[in-house]
Amino acid sequence: MMQVIASWSGGKDSCLACYKAIKNGFKVSHLVNFVSEDGTKSRSHGIDSGLIQKQAEAIGIPVIQVKTSWQTYEQKFKKTVEKLKQKGIKGIVFGDIDVQEHKEWTDRVSSELNVRAIQPLWRYKQRDLLEEFINEGFQAIVVSLRSDLFNKEWLGRKVGKNFLKDLDELASDTANDITLCGEKGEYHTFVTDGPIFKKKIEISKGKEMLRDGRWLLDIKKT
Repeated sequence: MMQVIASWSGGKDSCLACYKAIKNGFKVSHLVNFVSEDGTKSRSHGIDSGLIQKQAEAIGIPVIQVKTSWQTYEQKFKKTVEKLKQKGIKGIVFGDIDVQEHKEWTDRVSSELNVRAIQPLWRYKQRDLLEEFINEGFQAIVVSLRSDLFNKEWLGRKVGKNFLKDLDELASDTANDITLCGEKGEYHTFVTDGPIFKKKIEISKGKEMLRDGRWLLDIKKT
């Protein structure tokens, strides 16, 4: 069984990718999550770093959180993986779906590190992935949105069949550049439960904020 790590944001795509990798026979030894330089928020989704730790505890896979800026991201990424290679990891699970430049980056960096890039979601239809996420029993809420594409009422919504139906209607309007999985950063989620979780994370919804063109929801563990 190949030992691997999972690139982890706390959102639905990285979670589904990790789940599918485990189902495909990989042993995920660690989740790797990059956080802001002050260590308070996840670098990709702006989620409280403590919540990411609670997520890892609920799943039962340890998380390694690395402080970084976007400028030092690749350097810190490589340094982290090099350390984990000494513990026997031979691959990295990524949650990319169809953004080619992301795939090129993961392939290049993995090749330079001499580890395997594992992409369980790559080139699947986004509708199929979202339906799989819902049907497999994962639970997630929306924590971040582009304010030019969504109104504030989408914040805190549960990712379920009604969410998919409403998102489908919004995305069908050709004036909206929205992909169903939010692969271009249209929206971000936080996963609270699912088949790889040993227990559900109970959260409370806090303040709603508009910052840098995004609606943000502050969430905390209850």
